[in-house]
Amino acid sequence: MKVLVLGAGVIGVTTSYYLAKAGFEVTVLDRQPGPGLETSFGNAGEVSPGYASPWAGPSVPAKAIGWMFDRYGPLVVRPQADPAMWRWMLQMLRNCTSARYALNKSRMVGVAEYSRDLLRELRAETGIAYDERSQGTLQLFRKQSQLDATGGDIDVLKQYNVPYEVLDRAGCVRVEPGLAAVQHRFVGGLRLPDDETGDCHLFTQRLEKIAAGLGVRFVYGTTISALNVEGDRIVHVATDKGVFSADRYVMAMGSFSPMLLRPLGIKAPVYPVKGYSITVPIGDASVAPQSTIMDESYKVAITRLGDRIRVGGTAEVGDYNPTQPLARRRPLDKSFTDLFPQAGDLSQSTFWSGLRPMTPDGPPIVGPTHLANLHLNTGHGTLGWTMACGTARVLADQIAGKEPEIDVKALAISRYATA
Repeated sequence: MKVLVLGAGVIGVTTSYYLAKAGFEVTVLDRQPGPGLETSFGNAGEVSPGYASPWAGPSVPAKAIGWMFDRYGPLVVRPQADPAMWRWMLQMLRNCTSARYALNKSRMVGVAEYSRDLLRELRAETGIAYDERSQGTLQLFRKQSQLDATGGDIDVLKQYNVPYEVLDRAGCVRVEPGLAAVQHRFVGGLRLPDDETGDCHLFTQRLEKIAAGLGVRFVYGTTISALNVEGDRIVHVATDKGVFSADRYVMAMGSFSPMLLRPLGIKAPVYPVKGYSITVPIGDASVAPQSTIMDESYKVAITRLGDRIRVGGTAEVGDYNPTQPLARRRPLDKSFTDLFPQAGDLSQSTFWSGLRPMTPDGPPIVGPTHLANLHLNTGHGTLGWTMACGTARVLADQIAGKEPEIDVKALAISRYATA
């Protein structure tokens, strides 16, 4: 059976790998000249199932107002004359309740934990290396109120038997010695010791070569214009290089998925939430982070990637513009210089932006559609790297007619029919 995967980011490449392992003949299309060159290129580097949470939470509407007037705030909203943006924002607001937050988080943690376990299996089987570390995530709280508000998240961690530690200042310094000189800036943290880190772009590049060795064909520099339908099936994909046909099709184009799905009558509520990162070469390894620190106040992740430090954050809602305003660096620079002031020279850093494909409730959209041979693997938001192996394996099992190892019925696009 032939399967055509649309998109060669970390989701598309990982999907192609698991499909090839399942015995399918796989082709991957992408407009870029190689794999992982858009959202997968410069993300924060976290594989963080324990930190898998929806952005839509009960405290977000009130916080959002303050963030919009804070020069270091993690949220920027740029109003557009785009009905899709306003629909997405209204749907997100509907999910900002305690009950929906708990439900959505439970859906995310399960698949993220499964994905992390599969990533470990993949690493053992293939020997793939991507500046990975297995030293956990430290969610760092500057205020006591933040630490006191972790009860709901801890309840979900307990539900899924996710190991965790609540740490005081000394405990934070024990796991991240580079914080010793700045203890006055935080009160404590929540550590998730089973989380991992790694370079998502490097992983995607190297997995692409492994997938190619399994027979996957990658076709780059190819812009997809339409999915053409006859009856209840896709018959081919139209591109600037001609048409491509297969028995099954997988949509893995992140923020650009809705544009191709809408003409098919599929309303996928995925909208780009632009994120930014800087990559700083390490100057003094003794005061650099050991793994990932999530600065809760600024919603900034600081991650050790080999001889570099990746600092990622900011949520900018508004358009598909790839520009990089210097003002968006402020929260990143601020968090980094507050917590690791001697670790690297910001003047030597590089600046990047990418479009995170966010759903309004948080979980990705994975599974079948009303078209018999079209499947979705999109909308992973900030957790594409964390959930890549899990959702790819689930989709490969579904296409092969096998029952997935975890229950993912709640991730299907049909959940929005009653939302």
